[in-house]
Amino acid sequence: MPDAANIRPLTSLRFFAALWVVLFTYWENLATTATPAFVTRGGLGVELFFVLSGFILSHVYLTSFGEGRFRYGSFLWNRLARVYPLHIVTLFGLIALAVAATAAGIAVDDNLLSWRSLPANLLMLQAWGLAPDAAFNHPAWSISAEWFAYVTFPAFAWAFWRLRHRPWLALGLTLAFLAVLYPLFQALAGFPLTEATIRWGALRIVPCFALGCAMFTLWRAGAVRSARSAALGAALMGAGLLIGASFGAPGPLMVAGFGGLILFLAGLAQHGSTFGSQPVFVYLGEISYSTYMICVPWKILFVNLAARLLNLEGDRLPLPVWLIFLAAIVPLSALSYHLVEKPARERMKLIAGAWKTRQSVAV
Repeated sequence: MPDAANIRPLTSLRFFAALWVVLFTYWENLATTATPAFVTRGGLGVELFFVLSGFILSHVYLTSFGEGRFRYGSFLWNRLARVYPLHIVTLFGLIALAVAATAAGIAVDDNLLSWRSLPANLLMLQAWGLAPDAAFNHPAWSISAEWFAYVTFPAFAWAFWRLRHRPWLALGLTLAFLAVLYPLFQALAGFPLTEATIRWGALRIVPCFALGCAMFTLWRAGAVRSARSAALGAALMGAGLLIGASFGAPGPLMVAGFGGLILFLAGLAQHGSTFGSQPVFVYLGEISYSTYMICVPWKILFVNLAARLLNLEGDRLPLPVWLIFLAAIVPLSALSYHLVEKPARERMKLIAGAWKTRQSVAV
């Protein structure tokens, strides 16, 4: 069984999930009246991230949890190191950008600087129903939802460790949970769970994360028996998801499809296939968190500058300018990854290591 670093097709998949979200976010700034249905479903890229998270965290931590080697404090610190530094940098970077824009006479949405929502954003609790407004770097609501999954991970691990020898039962129970939760939520809330952000965003991750855990138990049990079956399954799932996104398939059905795609892509790595493991795609997957977190600050900066420099009315960009706007997200993500995300994560891990060393010496 490959270690976490060797499930490279899943790392690559992160880039395509981020790109889907970026297209969804940026398309409204393209000077066109047509929006492909595939683009309008781009918000579901967040669900894909959530399912991936459940699978990978189960891969890395489920066995240690079951064998009593899991350390909750270390786990939370490592997850904090993964997401918090860039969250804080983009949060205050956007605040600085909004303040500078206001000083320059550029209109800023009132909710963007909703100071009463700042404490929840600082604590990554804005998707837990604790932020009055969708303020600051709005995509960070999903990082708050991820934090909810991290905090509650022992509950997921407890359930799926006990079902590890019955993976089809784990999958069946999870799919039944999805089949009940999604329509029940829409009936009670009046909108789909797949559209929840600061309202019920923490709940939005739960079915996706659980599905990722269930798919891991299935993969771990050897459900994908060969590279050929993995390739066929991945191709069918990928095609089905593209068709489903293009023709308005229900969100829960798309979520289930994400789980299947992840299972078969992981199966490819399990059986030695190099599909999806090309260095360029793996690298783009590694910087995808930066892509996701900087996409809105970059949008605010670029669109406002382009509108002023080109004397545009409104925020619609000509196609050549829009393509520059879109393409620039990759090098900017690389800068964010190498200047902020990666070194801050490594620094926080060094702090944890030094603390452990001091504790062992004191004992």
